[in-house]
Amino acid sequence: MSVRVKICGITCTEDAQVAALAGADALGFVFVARSRCAVGAEQAARIIQTLPPFVTTVGLFADPDPEAVRRVLKIAALDVLQFHGSEDAALCGSFGRPYLKAIPVRGPLDLDELQSRYADAQALLFDAWADGQSGGTGETFDWSLWPRAATMPLVLAGGLTPENVGEAIRATRPDAVDVSGGVEAEQPGRKSAARVRRFIEEVRRVERVT
Repeated sequence: MSVRVKICGITCTEDAQVAALAGADALGFVFVARSRCAVGAEQAARIIQTLPPFVTTVGLFADPDPEAVRRVLKIAALDVLQFHGSEDAALCGSFGRPYLKAIPVRGPLDLDELQSRYADAQALLFDAWADGQSGGTGETFDWSLWPRAATMPLVLAGGLTPENVGEAIRATRPDAVDVSGGVEAEQPGRKSAARVRRFIEEVRRVERVT
């Protein structure tokens, strides 16, 4: 199996370069003002311009004003959009980019209904639920709730770290994993180079033995 890795919450060129050189498949840029990893469109554009080829750039939004998304897209070269609010499929698909739809997990999931509702999504992303938060909780959810027999790609997020990502992959067999807080440095909004490398190394190690 090949599990793609997304490092989310990138705020500077240095962290982007570390992640890309370590083998990250995708980098996430958060356009949610309340997030400690929030960036502006110009800031994201400057970082993206420094990336090597074939690194996917993902813009994260939560219940955005559609015009705000369009303004970001005019400035920053985002390949994929990721929605963490209550957006419907019509909104998610209205920007001319592939999209991921985040689903907060707080109990058993109706995968058939979700796949039908977001049939045009590139993937569904399952994250831990928390009251009043749209992702970024730093908490895992019960991996036994992970849906099986999906007909579209599934991404695992929520509380992943270099220490638990191997167990998480073995438990869920996702198509991709998404991490932000689990590889952060002590400085808010920054990544730990060592933890980013360890996270990606652990994903690749589990691939080799699974």
